Amino acid sequence: MNKLIFSGVALAFISLASCQPANKTEQKATDSIAVATGDTTAMLDAKLPDPKAFDGQVKGKKTGLYILKKDSIQVAITNYGARIVGLLVPDKMGKQTDIAPGFASLTGYEKANEPFYGPIVGRFGNRIAKGKFTLDGKTYSTELNNNGNTLHSGPSGFHTQVWDVKRANDEILEFTYISKDGEGGFPGTVTTKVTYSLTDDNGLSITYSATTDKPTPYNPTSHGFFNLNGEGSGTILNHVLMIDADKYSVVDKGLIPQGEPVSVAGTPFDFRKPTAIGARINQKNEQLTFGGGYDHNWVLNKKGTGMTKAAEIMGDQSGIKMDVLTTEPALQFYSGNFFKGNDTGKYGKATNFRGAFALEAQHYPDSPNHPTYPNTVLKPGQTYKQTTEYRFSTVK
Repeated sequence: MNKLIFSGVALAFISLASCQPANKTEQKATDSIAVATGDTTAMLDAKLPDPKAFDGQVKGKKTGLYILKKDSIQVAITNYGARIVGLLVPDKMGKQTDIAPGFASLTGYEKANEPFYGPIVGRFGNRIAKGKFTLDGKTYSTELNNNGNTLHSGPSGFHTQVWDVKRANDEILEFTYISKDGEGGFPGTVTTKVTYSLTDDNGLSITYSATTDKPTPYNPTSHGFFNLNGEGSGTILNHVLMIDADKYSVVDKGLIPQGEPVSVAGTPFDFRKPTAIGARINQKNEQLTFGGGYDHNWVLNKKGTGMTKAAEIMGDQSGIKMDVLTTEPALQFYSGNFFKGNDTGKYGKATNFRGAFALEAQHYPDSPNHPTYPNTVLKPGQTYKQTTEYRFSTVK
């Protein structure tokens, strides 16, 4: 994307400044974050954690931290949840900026109030209504952890597991996890391999492959949190976002999809043109009320199963732009609505309300309970494959 497309950024900021919060409580939260926007301490001292702080054991398996480097990009990944711990990329001034909020030690992740800082989630990412689905005439019950529903496969999901790791070189890491039959309530023993690699296009690529010995719902994704101005730098409401999607999934109060996806036209969910995240987030809208902001599934405008650009987002202070490319049919955008400032990150700063976002490439939420949604059942003899890439550049 060239600079011309972002010529509307200033206009988006004007819209953000004029929008009104839904209530006084939200106004106070927004105001407190806006003050923090000018705090660039996190960006000035950006560095990856000490790997020794991740030496330990979880569930009897050894944990560690692994660093990938290529050109101007560095990423730290732990095999506890196969999660991104830190991601350094240069801002518009060439200063290394850590854009992946997280913790400086294994203990930080074990004690975190928010369990989904940066991991691979699965075996079924997103929500399953009431933790139940029927497959081949048999009803299965999965672990509940989200208002009577299953979110990211519950407390036994991939994010809580220690993965086997193999370093190919300084630019590639391979993680493998075998999820046993019945784990979390899901059928079949599933072997998943996830490979992180740094690309020649200034990107972080995540490729997935998986096999199973019984039919099972399967929908993994990366739950990376990002703040493109730097961890601890304040609100993401001024980030400018584009999602290439004509439709999104309407949800109920439990954020479970209801029926077929609907048009984004004329709604706060229309990000087909670059728009500040906060420009419409406080509009009176039932869907925004249910999500506390954006926490919805967008159906991408794509044909076939090849790699296509799904979204792009730019940090208003840093000028860092992130393109999201994927083979998946949909994208969950989460605007950090449930952060409460009760987790202190790598730089001694809390992740506050709307202090980070997630863009999760996926199939639709609750697909096992919606026969008309794209199929998510993995069967014996099949190999699941997915690739998602976060590609970085700068805009001045």
